Amino acid sequence: MRRTLFLLFLLLAATLPAGADEPAVRADAPVHDAALAERLGADERGMRKYVLVILKTGETRVPDGPERDHMFAGHFANMKRLADAGKLAVAGPFFTDPSGWRGLYVFAVETIDEAKALAETDPVVVQGEMVAEYHEWYGSAAMMLLPEWHERLVPPSKP
Repeated sequence: MRRTLFLLFLLLAATLPAGADEPAVRADAPVHDAALAERLGADERGMRKYVLVILKTGETRVPDGPERDHMFAGHFANMKRLADAGKLAVAGPFFTDPSGWRGLYVFAVETIDEAKALAETDPVVVQGEMVAEYHEWYGSAAMMLLPEWHERLVPPSKP
């Protein structure tokens, strides 16, 4: 439980301004952007419901080779598809973890059943490489901007 709370704290911290030199709110910034709040699904507190999914090591490790490479290519393509559809706010792997935590998703959905349906489209879950654990979570609607901002950080591929 403490680990999950710490993880949630880190996710919240990721939505805060990064630079100490930058003011948290610019003088010329609007106090409230109703259109943005609506687009992001924000409630009156600027928050929204998510489902946090912890991906853990499953019982079926796919052996190294083309099948494993194909599975992970599908895993990354699936994450992009879900982010582009506005269902995946955040995703990423954990560093080596002795308790088997491999990665996480933060899905912008209302129910655990909806999150399960999305997670079950992932080849790593389908093939048993990873299993999912689900937690309802209430966080800043600004997390919905992370996929858009992330795209600005990735340099274009070289031909």
